[in-house]
Amino acid sequence: MAMRHLRPILFPAVLFSLLATGPLRAQSDALSSDVKKDYRSIRDYFVRAAEKMPEENYGFKPSPDVRSFAQQIAHVADDQYNLCAPARGEVRKEAYRHIEETLSKKADLMGALKQAFTYCDAAYDALTDASATDVVHFGKVDKTRFEMLNWNLWHTWEHYGNIVVYLRMKGLVPPTSERTPMK
Repeated sequence: MAMRHLRPILFPAVLFSLLATGPLRAQSDALSSDVKKDYRSIRDYFVRAAEKMPEENYGFKPSPDVRSFAQQIAHVADDQYNLCAPARGEVRKEAYRHIEETLSKKADLMGALKQAFTYCDAAYDALTDASATDVVHFGKVDKTRFEMLNWNLWHTWEHYGNIVVYLRMKGLVPPTSERTPMK
């Protein structure tokens, strides 16, 4: 008999508690968390791909009219600064293509690439769903912090796609295609 009296109270209480968790989930930074996760994935894949290519193939170009492998790595390193600086509320102090125009050796580029990603890490780490709509300045245009970091994300994936071709042409398996042992 007591259970029947609890049903009218229990149902609204359970419904209220389920509905009340909605705002809590919204506060968990779901969108910025996804962008951060995707950024960490491409950052790690890109570094691993750059490490895989032997030094003697850093000058390789699949065609004379495209960037060499080294220039691809340098370009992505440059754009970590170019695209993440506005998201950090900063202006890059070096020229837009500084790394691409000054470095070509694997060891130098690996250091520059890792340093550039570390610079960008701070921009992604600071991103929240609330700060994503903050307006930042990129040259003569205004964009949101999210737009800048999302641009960096897809731009890095785009160039990862380029270097995958370079790796394949040299008989190397890109990190995203490596098989993991079955357990």
